[in-house]
Amino acid sequence: MKRDYAFFLEAANGKQCATVDAALRAIERFELSTNLKPFRKFHVEQARSFRARLGEETGASGRPLSAATIASTLKHLRNFFLWLSREPGFRSALNANDANYFTPSEQDLRVATARREKPVPTLEEIKHVLALLPAETAITQRNRALIAFAILTGARDGALASFRLKHVDMKAQTVFQDAREVRTKSRKTFTSTFFPVGPEPVAIVADYIAMLKGELGFGLDDPLFPSTQMGRGADRGFVAEGLSREPWSGAEPIRQIFRAAFERAGLPYANPHSFRKTLALHADSLNLTREEEKAYSQNFGHESVWTTRESYGTLPAHRQTEIMRALAKPRRDIFPPGLNIEALKAFVRSVETIDGA
Repeated sequence: MKRDYAFFLEAANGKQCATVDAALRAIERFELSTNLKPFRKFHVEQARSFRARLGEETGASGRPLSAATIASTLKHLRNFFLWLSREPGFRSALNANDANYFTPSEQDLRVATARREKPVPTLEEIKHVLALLPAETAITQRNRALIAFAILTGARDGALASFRLKHVDMKAQTVFQDAREVRTKSRKTFTSTFFPVGPEPVAIVADYIAMLKGELGFGLDDPLFPSTQMGRGADRGFVAEGLSREPWSGAEPIRQIFRAAFERAGLPYANPHSFRKTLALHADSLNLTREEEKAYSQNFGHESVWTTRESYGTLPAHRQTEIMRALAKPRRDIFPPGLNIEALKAFVRSVETIDGA
């Protein structure tokens, strides 16, 4: 039945492997709490006991399970038993309503889904990081170009790991995020243009791509950010020898590059996804028109401007504090600096005279 459920999630619900694995882990955790009793003998007391036990369990770090982990586990179990209650051989043994005993409380859900502020680098900080990164070897050039490309495109780490040279048009300054080959979110296909963040990141990426095509002889089907070629050193240990012709299999190496780059600059680690919020906050300083804001949103791959606002429009806590403190001060200067107040008064008197006439 677990195998059938995994197939149902993948084939009928379109869930990714990570979601299917999480569901199977939740089911296994529940089975261990019941000493592997058959699903047909499920009783609501088992759900109640499991919920109480879940709050006392610890994770791999030795700490209690987070509210998000608990809520996710209960959600997976609720969905599983709802599905199971509709399957032949279980309809008479299971009551679909009993699955609702796995529903987390509203209070627990609020704790689990609460947004917590994460470090969001400013555009100036990212440029500072780029300025400090070395570029003597092919590997260091790749690492620097990776961060520059992330702020130019706002691409997620999964997409960064799967881009190929043919997806980038440096002349037009566009990136074709083709879901057939690029690991985009929800497998969307769209073209994005470089965000207006200055000439420095563009120059870094252009030099890097020229190096790939010129010195290394990369073709259009080769990865934009290839994995590191490993070899044996004099001490028979593994050493980095250069760039391979293979892409990264996952995004963890990308996050490690970002972590090392920000540590080098003495700044808090900012993951690749945080660059999307940097770009969204940068839009506020551009005073975009309605049409420009729509184009900016589509550049993220969003279908709606509201998606961009809701996902990345929250102000950082320090900026919120600055604004609120500024509002507490009296506003005496109601006219812009340099305005000739006497000339303005004379103009108002002239208009009043004309109206009176």
